[in-house]
Amino acid sequence: MRRNRFLAAMAALVVLASACGTSSGGNAQAKVGGTLTIDNESGGLWSCAFNPFNGSVTGLSVGIFYEPLVYDNLLTDKKTNWLASGYEWSPDNKTLTFTARSGVKWSDGQDFSADDVVYTFNLIKQHPELDLQAVWSVLSSVTKSGTDKVVMTFANSAVPYFFPIADQVSIVPQHIWSALKDPVGDSIANPIGTGPFTLGQCTPQNITYTRNANYWQHGLPYLQTVNYPAFTDNDPANQFLAAGQAQWGGQYIPSIDTYYVGKDRAHNHYWFPPIDNIDLWFNTTKAPLDNKAVRQAFAFGVDRNQASQKGESGYEPPGNQTGVLSPTFDSWIDQGAASKYGYKFDVSKATSLLQSAGFTKNSSGVMQDSAGHKLSFNVITIAGYTDWDATLQVVADSLKQAGIQVKVQDLSSNDYFDKLFSGKFDLAYGSLNTQPGPSPYYELRNTMDSATTAAIGQTASGDYGRYKNPAVDALFDQFGATTDSNKQHDLIKQIQAVMLEDVPVVPVTEGVAWYEWSTKDFAGWPTQQDPYAAPAPWNLPDMEVVLIHLYKTS
Repeated sequence: MRRNRFLAAMAALVVLASACGTSSGGNAQAKVGGTLTIDNESGGLWSCAFNPFNGSVTGLSVGIFYEPLVYDNLLTDKKTNWLASGYEWSPDNKTLTFTARSGVKWSDGQDFSADDVVYTFNLIKQHPELDLQAVWSVLSSVTKSGTDKVVMTFANSAVPYFFPIADQVSIVPQHIWSALKDPVGDSIANPIGTGPFTLGQCTPQNITYTRNANYWQHGLPYLQTVNYPAFTDNDPANQFLAAGQAQWGGQYIPSIDTYYVGKDRAHNHYWFPPIDNIDLWFNTTKAPLDNKAVRQAFAFGVDRNQASQKGESGYEPPGNQTGVLSPTFDSWIDQGAASKYGYKFDVSKATSLLQSAGFTKNSSGVMQDSAGHKLSFNVITIAGYTDWDATLQVVADSLKQAGIQVKVQDLSSNDYFDKLFSGKFDLAYGSLNTQPGPSPYYELRNTMDSATTAAIGQTASGDYGRYKNPAVDALFDQFGATTDSNKQHDLIKQIQAVMLEDVPVVPVTEGVAWYEWSTKDFAGWPTQQDPYAAPAPWNLPDMEVVLIHLYKTS
């Protein structure tokens, strides 16, 4: 990573390539120029809002405008200093000190400094709605020391919180944000950041990002322009990508070997690394979903294998009730406990659980309680996600056999996230809106820890179903207080036991980083052999890391 202004431009590029792990090898021939188009079905038109602390629109600004302190590769856990030129833990792991990088400017020409970092963290403390990573559930204070140091203190040892704090919090300029009357509600139409691009033009149909010629990583980015068209449905998005009108895709494509790769076998590629779970969320504040026997019946009543095959063409593996990805984190899975519960598609087991909880089937085959209240629920999802719709059809069909009725509600992405974050749903289908991390801890915490949730009607950063269990909260706290790997593995096993017993969510499939790319006109892409970044255009802030590696070859 380049650190000082006096380095010659070419030498800086060599240093950057080494630090960021690029295998492009063609940087010597890379020149500034070219327009790259991203194809990622978003479920709605662009709102042209660029507030990095609004979970509905973070994908439009995080990294590309607003950068983190350290880039922590989701796939490899390799850390690269970014807006921080260095960091250090205290011996007791209760203090984390960052050094703010010198020579960085905001895109309006103002100097970046440690004051901006301190301001950002205290801003999200003052406005908890902005704290998407719930970092202030563990932070005690963030203060400036000297001219360039930022000191973060914790009540307890907090090593696992490095990822959400260093990688997932976007730093914003104090001189701009301190003048905002409403940092929570302000859409930020004209973003000022330290990132490699500035906003060219935004319409509901397309966002144009323009090269920041004064970006602190001198010589980067190579790309002059990035277009990000909005697609409300997978089909037109897939057609656009397969026709060669975009070079970087990030969505499900059925029969991809024929539909996409077959269009240009020399240049079209794909890679789908598992990174998180796609869950069926329960609103645990609503009866009868507050009854774990009902939730356990769901876990037996969902045919995850068919959901994987019919909904995701087998590209996404079936989920498992431990909530731990396999094979990504196999060493963390408590196979004994998983075998004991034996969650698999079993209609008779699901039916038995519901009957023991006092439900009987009515003449329509739907379970109901003694008062006649049916097990009939709406499940919200994002309109246009055709694979999710297909998966939910499998979910509904399989649950129907056990007497549970599920009706799918396709919503615009904005309406979906509003309901998801505020807890205004019966059932919801989707993944966490926070990045998963380099161990099971991160996703499990944001799925189950009540520190990440909020009251119904208020914005939750995680635990959308409002599940509360003080015992499991304590397990997450203990994990954050130790660097002992054996103890961490034991704590994750205890957390899995709660997932298996209480079923706060049902992991239906393992979510992958949907990633399609064309080498016809551009090089520098991440690959399975060189995973220098999580590769989907919606992986954040990895999107930025990919974009600064890419360069035009024709």
